[in-house]
Amino acid sequence: MQTITRKAYAKINLALDVVRRLDNGYHEVRMIMQTVGLYDELTFQKTDGGIVLTVDMTSSSRDAARTREGARLPLQTDSPNGAVPADQSNLIYKAAKLLLDSSGVTDGVSIHLRKNIPVAAGMAGGSTDAAATLLGLNALFGLHYTKEELRALGVKIGADVPYCIQGGTALAEGIGEILSPLPAPPAAHLVIAKPDIDVSTAFVYRNLHLETVMLHPDIDGMIAALDRQDLKGIADRLGNVLETVTVPAYPVIAQIKEKMVSHGAQGALMSGSGPTVFGIFEHSEEAQSAAEDIRTQGLAGQVFVTGFEP
Repeated sequence: MQTITRKAYAKINLALDVVRRLDNGYHEVRMIMQTVGLYDELTFQKTDGGIVLTVDMTSSSRDAARTREGARLPLQTDSPNGAVPADQSNLIYKAAKLLLDSSGVTDGVSIHLRKNIPVAAGMAGGSTDAAATLLGLNALFGLHYTKEELRALGVKIGADVPYCIQGGTALAEGIGEILSPLPAPPAAHLVIAKPDIDVSTAFVYRNLHLETVMLHPDIDGMIAALDRQDLKGIADRLGNVLETVTVPAYPVIAQIKEKMVSHGAQGALMSGSGPTVFGIFEHSEEAQSAAEDIRTQGLAGQVFVTGFEP
């Protein structure tokens, strides 16, 4: 095998609670993570040596990465100007180097990324690309690492990488690396909308004041609803404490949530540190109507209708 292509699926948070700030600067979290049917594509090809990364951003990804003039706050991104770097700072490059160094492989690899997941969106776009790289190179070079071993490598790159290797529905604890599989939610239609702003995860956590947070998501109730396959019970328990920072700073997030609910969403929530918002719909017609209205109103530069990915 000389070439392999893998899909890197985005995630949303059905629930996200922050327990406390740790001495090392990380935060202890308790989250329910869910894979969705939006993905990047990565192609890996063996070479004689070195790591070469190329990036192809789709037009919608470029649009979603642009910032809106006149925003209330300086727009802070982990990738300046919304660009996806094709150098050693990219998590794909870091994952490839980590795996090749750890395994002793002396061959090189050429990696091409087709970017569809919005940048700086709270959907683990960089982490899922890193996870796909670990999985892809493991297969390409026949390394026979187990998923548990790959997750142990992945946490060295980022807290979301172990989950992205596992995928599906999971309770994530610790800094996000302690994973417990959960039953997948019942089938539903999702509208995913990323407004034309970029939000830095570091900015959100730096401005999170847990002592002022009065309402925390019902994680245990969400797990029980998943066990019952109760879509309404899941939607009723959507919650994200990071909204206490991001929504006041960027009112468009609340506007998108309200628009989704007005079109029949059973629930709507910001994913991760934002600014992406998702809505859960029982009926396709309602989801399509909501997506079209959000586009027409100019509330989001990138809008998808998709579903849960097992």
